[in-house]
Amino acid sequence: MSTAMIVLIVIVAVVVVGAAVSLVLGGLGWYGRPGLKRRFGPEYERTVVRHGGDTMAARRELAARVRRHGDLRERPLDPAGREHYEARWTAVQEHFVDSPRQAVAEADGLLAELAAARGYPDGGHYEEQVAALSVHHADHVDGYRQVHRVARAGAGDAMTGTGSGTEQMRTALLGARPLFDDLTHPTGGSSAGAHRRRGEHHVGQDKWLRRHAPHRPHPPAAG
Repeated sequence: MSTAMIVLIVIVAVVVVGAAVSLVLGGLGWYGRPGLKRRFGPEYERTVVRHGGDTMAARRELAARVRRHGDLRERPLDPAGREHYEARWTAVQEHFVDSPRQAVAEADGLLAELAAARGYPDGGHYEEQVAALSVHHADHVDGYRQVHRVARAGAGDAMTGTGSGTEQMRTALLGARPLFDDLTHPTGGSSAGAHRRRGEHHVGQDKWLRRHAPHRPHPPAAG
């Protein structure tokens, strides 16, 4: 074999190895553990648990979500649209006092509608909508899952005559609020302003909880 041929083979081998290394290192940015864990945060851990601890299966699922929905660009809400949704959420909270089950169902539907208005898949495709939301709102998407589960359980309870606990429904409703805040108040400004707005919303939420919590009768004193 001539010297020129040997040199050519060495060059080709170096190029191939370099390309493979680049792919591996680049993959770690989004599709390997470090990038996915940074992007999805608690959603990464939930996905691993759902796959029975199989981290590779969880990474494949999360990477597939990024490929499908990573390029999604949220449609903005105009001020009138934002006020419209905020008024409806306030109504949901007020309905909770007299009809917790109905309020949770309304919150579930409102989040589905709001997400669709922001450019996510239609609420009729719940699993795909949640997958897309998880890519862009990983910290709060599980609140939507919880309120959806409780709303569906409530529909079954109505038919069987059983009922989810009021505290469970309240927890689900409050857990869904951060995603609602994310979708109605995009954090496009300064991070300090975004945190301040979110803090104000949570303070208002706590005040609502204290003001409208149903009063529970005290247990009778021991005779």
